[in-house]
Amino acid sequence: MQIADFALERYFARWEFRVRHILCASDIEPLALADLLALADDESRRLWETLRLGYTESTGHPLLRAEIARLYKTAEPEDVLSFTGAEEAIFLAMHALLSAGDHLVVAWPAYQSLYEVARSVGASVTLVPLDDRSWDLDPDRLLSELRPNTRAIVINFPHSPTGALLTREAFEHLTRATEARGITLFSDEVYRYLEVDEATRLPPAADLGRHTISLGVMSKAFALAGLRLGWIATHDRELLDRIARLKDYTTICGSAPSEILALMALRARDRVIGRSREIIARNLPLLDDFFGRHESRFAWVRPRAGSVAFPRLCSNTAGAIDDFCARLVETEGVLLLPGSQFEHPGNHFRIGFGRVDMPQALDKLETFLSGRNG
Repeated sequence: MQIADFALERYFARWEFRVRHILCASDIEPLALADLLALADDESRRLWETLRLGYTESTGHPLLRAEIARLYKTAEPEDVLSFTGAEEAIFLAMHALLSAGDHLVVAWPAYQSLYEVARSVGASVTLVPLDDRSWDLDPDRLLSELRPNTRAIVINFPHSPTGALLTREAFEHLTRATEARGITLFSDEVYRYLEVDEATRLPPAADLGRHTISLGVMSKAFALAGLRLGWIATHDRELLDRIARLKDYTTICGSAPSEILALMALRARDRVIGRSREIIARNLPLLDDFFGRHESRFAWVRPRAGSVAFPRLCSNTAGAIDDFCARLVETEGVLLLPGSQFEHPGNHFRIGFGRVDMPQALDKLETFLSGRNG
């Protein structure tokens, strides 16, 4: 297999642990272990205290799969398969779904593995861009790209990096259309539960069809990226079996401590997600104020969900945002993610608002701008 370098991950490998403030973090401020243990119910606490560090079940701990299934209205534990992070789930799902000569349609910009893994197995990919003035997407644009050899459509709502969100009507139209055609809808839902308005929350794709896949992870709304635990939920058990057999060649099984800690968080999900939503609710108005005061420098489309947004540096110079981000990190130790890491033109950049140090990072960005560096 030959695959292109993962630009975003290489960028973070260079900078993430060298800077003072990560103003482009995609996750929520991580929970401390002690805080998570304090949320444990009696059963998960007992499992933690008696934990033996051996191999785990390849499909995931039965109690963990049952708890994940409760996130869906129609899923059973047998409809769930756990992974070491969402990345492994994406990688293996694409290998199970696609072969050389197949075709994939992807809403874009997107996390690179959502389309690059498909290319590596010899499938062709059509990227369908969101409207860069509003970040809206008409689902019929995705459907218009279907070919006789199209095997799947990939979407990511709540959307990263823009914070966009489909309407329920649009989402259900897309699921009905793919179901009718026997095409898999792969729905990356890792930012679900982080909608600005909870009334706009979409149902999971897995609840809306037999050929729909919901991708979840503990890294975003659950603020537990260090557990490296993700999952797929789908009623397509034949596909799930193919993915499970491929997993035998990657991680085989998950981390025993991670599974029990994830179980704790899932059982305390109202409090865990409530904490995440509170951080976002504090930070997002600060971004509104910042971009309102600097509207001549930046174009700001307020996100409707998630913990990231994709504003634009107002410059007609190609690559200006790369230079801007490089000078910012070198002078102030503040990291932003230029849109070039998504192969996106137009001087956009990802900004994150899920970390508790965001106000301090924003102050540093303000200092950078006032020093005429911007």
